[in-house]
Amino acid sequence: MTIHKEGYTSIAIVVLVIFVANALVHYFVSDNSFVVWATYSLSLLLFITVLQFFRNPRRRIITDENVILCPADGKVVVIEETEETEYFHDKRLQVSIFMSPVNVHINRNPVGGKVTFFRYHAGKYLVAWHPKSSTLNERTSIAVQTATGKEILFRQIAGAMARRIVWYVEEGSTVTQGEEFGFIKFGSRVDVFLPLGTKVDVSIGDKVSGGLTVLGRFD
Repeated sequence: MTIHKEGYTSIAIVVLVIFVANALVHYFVSDNSFVVWATYSLSLLLFITVLQFFRNPRRRIITDENVILCPADGKVVVIEETEETEYFHDKRLQVSIFMSPVNVHINRNPVGGKVTFFRYHAGKYLVAWHPKSSTLNERTSIAVQTATGKEILFRQIAGAMARRIVWYVEEGSTVTQGEEFGFIKFGSRVDVFLPLGTKVDVSIGDKVSGGLTVLGRFD
C-alpha cells in the first residue's frame, strides 16, 4: 500500500503542526508529564488518521463492458428511481455510496468509454447523506458513454468535512474502467445514475469497494 499523491501536502502540513505543537509543549510545560504524553498521544493519533485517509491500496481490477463497477469505497445509502435533471433530463436509477472519513477516498471510473459531459459546481457543504446534497453541495458531474452505446452519469459530492474535490478527466477524453477519475478529501458521497432496467447487484447498507464491487449489470 502506498500514499496517494493528493495526501502529500496535507501530510506535510500535519507534520509541521505536530512539530510546532510538541515544541511549544516542551518549551512551556516540559515539567508536566501528563500534558507532554497527552500531546504525544494526540499527535500520533492525528498522524495515523491522516495517513490512513490518504492510503492507496493496490487493487487487481477486472474490466468488463457488461458491468458497472463501484466508483468508491463506502456504504450504499440510496437505491431508487429518480429524475436526473442536469444531463439526461429523464428518469434514471440512482445508486449512492457514502464515504466516511475512514474509507479510501479514491474515485474510480465505473465504466470505460468517452466522457460526453463534465461540469463542476461550487456549492454548500451539507452532510453527505442530506437529500439535497446532490444538488446543493460542491460537486462534479461526469457522463461516460461505453463502446456499446450505454451511458451513465456519476457525481462526486463534497460532504460537511470535505473542502476539496479533485478530478482527472475532461469532456471528450477517453477513460478506462476502474482507473482513477478523482479524489474527495475528508468525507463525501458518490451518486451513480444508471439506465432504467439495469440489474443492481448491491443492496442498501452493503459495504462496497471502489473498482472491485460490481454495482450493477447492463440489461
